[in-house]
Amino acid sequence: VQLQAFGGGSVQAGGSLRLSCEISGFTFDGYAIGWFRQAPGKEREGISCNSSRESVTYYEESVKGRFTISTDNAKNTVYLQINSLRPEDTAVYYCAGDLGNCPLVIYEEYFNHWGKGTLVTVSS
Repeated sequence: VQLQAFGGGSVQAGGSLRLSCEISGFTFDGYAIGWFRQAPGKEREGISCNSSRESVTYYEESVKGRFTISTDNAKNTVYLQINSLRPEDTAVYYCAGDLGNCPLVIYEEYFNHWGKGTLVTVSS
């Protein structure tokens, strides 16, 4: 079981990026896929989760309205579209997965499968 986040980079405030979480070893059908980020000097925080069983997506308040999860079943990939980027969005972004539904609060201990992160740097 492997997940790998791609697509990070350096952008100016107001810009957009699309991060990809490529999944191998399982299909995300039946899984919850979460997105997390860890800013410099801060703890990792959960920001979004997609539940294929429930066909719902959850977002934390800090990203609601700017971040959007989408999926491509054929590519077994989950995307995180990030718009209106702010300097405070600078962080390493991770995707994680586990069987079942999304937790009501997106916390890292819920997920057993993690990928390496991808760095997003937003300049003002």
